[in-house]
Amino acid sequence: MEAFYIRKYGGPAVLEHGRLPTPALGPRDVRIRVHAASVNPLDWRIREGQLKVLLPYRFPLVLGNDCSGVLIEVGQEVSRFRAGDLVYTRVEKDRIGTFSTEVVADETTVARKPDALSHVEAASLPLVLLTAAQFLTEAAALKPGQSVLIHAGAGAVGSVAIQLAKHLGLRVVSTASSGNIKFVKGLGADTVIDRKAQRFEREVRNMDAVLDSVGMSNLLRSFQCVKPGGTVVSIADGPDVSLARALNVNRLLWPVFWAMGARPHAAAGRVGAQYRYWFMRADGPQLESLNPMLESGVVRPLVDSVFPFDQARQAIARAEEGKARGKVVIQMRDD
Repeated sequence: MEAFYIRKYGGPAVLEHGRLPTPALGPRDVRIRVHAASVNPLDWRIREGQLKVLLPYRFPLVLGNDCSGVLIEVGQEVSRFRAGDLVYTRVEKDRIGTFSTEVVADETTVARKPDALSHVEAASLPLVLLTAAQFLTEAAALKPGQSVLIHAGAGAVGSVAIQLAKHLGLRVVSTASSGNIKFVKGLGADTVIDRKAQRFEREVRNMDAVLDSVGMSNLLRSFQCVKPGGTVVSIADGPDVSLARALNVNRLLWPVFWAMGARPHAAAGRVGAQYRYWFMRADGPQLESLNPMLESGVVRPLVDSVFPFDQARQAIARAEEGKARGKVVIQMRDD
């Protein structure tokens, strides 16, 4: 198969383009002919080795965490799918590799592609849609009428989380650059704070929950915005011991995670809030349960740009510069 992969951790220069053997198919696996894959911050964090303690990958490692495509083979014990099905997926964290012409995934991570969406549109969604859904309904466990501050509202996760939050009946405040304020309001945000012209922690108070995808400084300031008993969730900086435990990290490394999560946990304690670091899980049935919202247009895929497969490096660079509205997608085949 043709793929973009790394043989060592590092910057953009370590990404190689070539042919690798196709992965073996297990009895509960499906083989997907990839039509499109999206770029996520997780991709360059993995490339740089930022997550090697959490996710000890072997080389060569094909990058890419979600995709849309067509099933071309199913394992003997697969019951939900058959060859020819159109699917999309956020593959398992320890079996990534969607920046390729084929990928193998456990059937439990795969969902049927919504008929109303193209492969490019569908590929833009699995990781960010599951992240948003799990944040709102599990990590923060929000109920209709409550409030949420979603940082980086024009970004990949933020743009989907705002739409889903409004559908769930929440009051939404978001942050964005001045050029994206109108765009973010159009997604449904009730209030948008200009992140450069205003200090959001001076403008926003008594929120039930906060989602931070920006980084430690932004995360720590966010505790000034949440009410006592509220929840601040990070999907960027601040992994903690609870995450290490959930991912079965060697106990000898737990002190490292305690140190990384110490500052946000201390900030939470000072205001009587809760802090959680959320590493989303791949979940095909949950993803498929969200299809009706995509079919009806309640949640719209937001694609910033599409790059052909041979320009995967440029696609990653576009996403990594942090100026994309929504997702950057790599297209392997036409729909």
